[in-house]
Amino acid sequence: MNNESSRPERHDPAALAARLADLEGRLAYQDDTIEQLNSVVVEQDARIARLEALLRRTREQVELLLPMLHTAPGEEPPPPHY
Repeated sequence: MNNESSRPERHDPAALAARLADLEGRLAYQDDTIEQLNSVVVEQDARIARLEALLRRTREQVELLLPMLHTAPGEEPPPPHY
């Protein structure tokens, strides 16, 4: 059986117009979805950059404070009651 004869809508201008309108609607919806997803990705990228900077600063502060935590017992000043 010929594929063309089994699908008469291929030659029907109204059917073609309806299919085209459907495809255009789907394309517009997909474009909108892509734009929304892109906005989310841009926001997440900025947030990740801020979190990385915060982590870097926190790591630097911890590295500065670590030597103060690891003092030998004889180096610590006596408690106030001595």
